Amino acid sequence: MLAQLGPQHWWPAETPFEVMVGAILTQNTSWKNVERAIDNLKGVGLMSLEALSTLPTGLLAEYIRPAGYYNIKAGRLHNLLTFINEHHGGDLQAFLDQPLPHFREQLLSIKGVGRETADSILLYAANLPIFVVDTYTHRIFVRHQVIDEEFGYEAIQELFMDNLACDTRLYNEYHALLVRVGNVYCKKNNPNCAACPLQGV
Repeated sequence: MLAQLGPQHWWPAETPFEVMVGAILTQNTSWKNVERAIDNLKGVGLMSLEALSTLPTGLLAEYIRPAGYYNIKAGRLHNLLTFINEHHGGDLQAFLDQPLPHFREQLLSIKGVGRETADSILLYAANLPIFVVDTYTHRIFVRHQVIDEEFGYEAIQELFMDNLACDTRLYNEYHALLVRVGNVYCKKNNPNCAACPLQGV
C-alpha cells in the first residue's frame, strides 16, 4: 500500500485538540463533511478548549451542522470537554500526557466516546502506540481472508499489535493506508479490485 499510495500524512489537523474534535465529528460521516464543520469553528476562532467549553451546546451544533448528527455530536464534544475541565483542570496537555491504559479507560468512560474514537485520540492526538480499527480494516481483512467475519474490535486490534512492532508511526501509517484503500478501492459495494494495491494478496 505504501509503495503505491505513498505516505498519507494522517491525521490532517494543526493541533492535538483539533484531532480530538475531528475524532468526535467523523463518527458516521465522511471526512469532507468534518472539514467543513472544522472550518466553521476555525472561521469564528472557536478551535480551542476554552472557547468550545463556554459555547452553548445549541450554538455549537449549528457550527458543526455539516458533520451530520450535529445535536448528538455537540453533546459528545461537550462531554469530552467537561471531562477535561473537571478531571484535569482544563489542562489539555496533562490530559494527553497520561499513560496509555489509564488514558484509554478515561476516554471510554465519557459518554459518546467509543473504542475507535478513543483510540484515534490516543494514537493521533497523544502519539501513543495503539492500533485504530475501523470498518475499512474489518472489510479489507475479511475479503483477503486474514480474519473471519465475526472478528470484533478487540480481536482485530490484538492481531495487529501482537504481530507488529510497538511503533506509533507504523500504526499511524498502516491505519491511514487502510482507510485510503477502503475508501478508494475496497468499497462496500462495487469494489475496484483490479486497481487495488492489495490485488492478488
